[in-house]
Amino acid sequence: MNSKVWVPQKKQLMFMERPEYECLYGGAAGGGKSDALLAEALRQVHIPHYTAIIFRKTVPQLSELVDRSRTIYKAAFPGAVFNAQEHCWRFPSGAKIYFGSMQYTKDRFNYQGRRYDFIAFDELTHFTWDEYSYLFSRNRPSGPGTRVYLRATTNPGGVGHAWVKERFITAAPPMTPINEEYKVASPEGKLLTLNRKRIFIPSSVFDNRVLLKNDPDYLANLAMLPEAEKKALLYGNWDSFDGQVFTEWRNDPEHYDDMRFTHVVEPFKIPKTWQIYRGFDFGYTRPFSVGWYAADCDGRLYRFREYYGCDGVPNNGLRLEPAQIAQGIKEIEEQDPNIRGRTVIGIADPSIFDGSRGRSVAEVMEKSGVYFRPGDNARIPGKMQFHYRFAFDSEGVPMLYIFKGCKNFIRTIPSLNYSQSNVEDIDTSAEDHIYDECRYVLMHIPIKARRNQLQSGKNSSEIFSPLETGRKVEFLRI
Repeated sequence: MNSKVWVPQKKQLMFMERPEYECLYGGAAGGGKSDALLAEALRQVHIPHYTAIIFRKTVPQLSELVDRSRTIYKAAFPGAVFNAQEHCWRFPSGAKIYFGSMQYTKDRFNYQGRRYDFIAFDELTHFTWDEYSYLFSRNRPSGPGTRVYLRATTNPGGVGHAWVKERFITAAPPMTPINEEYKVASPEGKLLTLNRKRIFIPSSVFDNRVLLKNDPDYLANLAMLPEAEKKALLYGNWDSFDGQVFTEWRNDPEHYDDMRFTHVVEPFKIPKTWQIYRGFDFGYTRPFSVGWYAADCDGRLYRFREYYGCDGVPNNGLRLEPAQIAQGIKEIEEQDPNIRGRTVIGIADPSIFDGSRGRSVAEVMEKSGVYFRPGDNARIPGKMQFHYRFAFDSEGVPMLYIFKGCKNFIRTIPSLNYSQSNVEDIDTSAEDHIYDECRYVLMHIPIKARRNQLQSGKNSSEIFSPLETGRKVEFLRI
């Protein structure tokens, strides 16, 4: 490769030098992500059997990436030829770099039987976990002497925001390798321990001196964006992004104790006078969700316990039968001191009462002593109930709190995006099971419309504490 064609900047070089199997680069706009990905794919093109593929979600989205590759690849390797029909560069050695897409999750099977030494995803949050993880099976050597690994770039937001954030962002601080162990039993019965490492390398427009020199106004363009997009694209904030449904959401550990300007709080003992509700969304191949809520004398809700049927893989269910789920619910309600011996009102997805194909899910669970009422499945009114309850009043108090132990609610709800086909509703291809389960409870005890009074940048210490209103809360550390 001609060294004068393209020279990596400091952060790009850090990304390209990483030894981990997976590496995510970016987090903000303008960090030179696509260039770094295109250049990394060239690393092994001197090996005749080397094969790589770079993904974008759709074919139209590939066009900009392909155009940029024409500039870099042709200049670096004049003998390289691009086949537009196959979306493939063939280099003088015989090595190939493909450009692929997966508009729909089923499209991942188009790559069944293929092998790629290097696999890359541009804008990883546009992909689901199923799409990304399936390509692990296609990441294998095409011949001797090649390095086999994955690379990705992204900005916050998109259908994959939640799983990408969990896998790369919250799992460890930036620039910190994450080691994960896997247990595999050999045919001889020997238990093997395997390791894979991954890492996140953050970048922003401030790391791209070439861009700032060539287009000094680009920084102003990012600064002019609406607040959510600006936080995500200028500063790489993973709690704020374009298309986020619940922009009211706040998770501020500094306020867990005083319960101001946060939706997440420390657990406390639920007073006996508060009513307990149980929401339920059934799932088998996808996770089921059970959530317990307490309503105080003001109608404020506290999600204090959850039972989420996920096997540890994002959006992957435990495949439990309704009777097994009911048994799990009974055990929790018999053991949890905040529930034991109390009346629980269950509200569930009305579809579990469908008995047209035999005994319904609701009937099976009733046999185990777990009862539900059909919930109101109105989608847009249900979404608005989230907005009304997430809204802060002038004292910094919302109408819905989440105990910090409800980790799956905290993981999935803030990451929900709007649907591209129905701009008023959420993207149902995301991990929305807790959202649905909670929505049935909110629609069972709806509240009037409330505006969010939280002012961006206001010093919350100047606001009157809601705990001075005379409402006593007894904290119980769990």
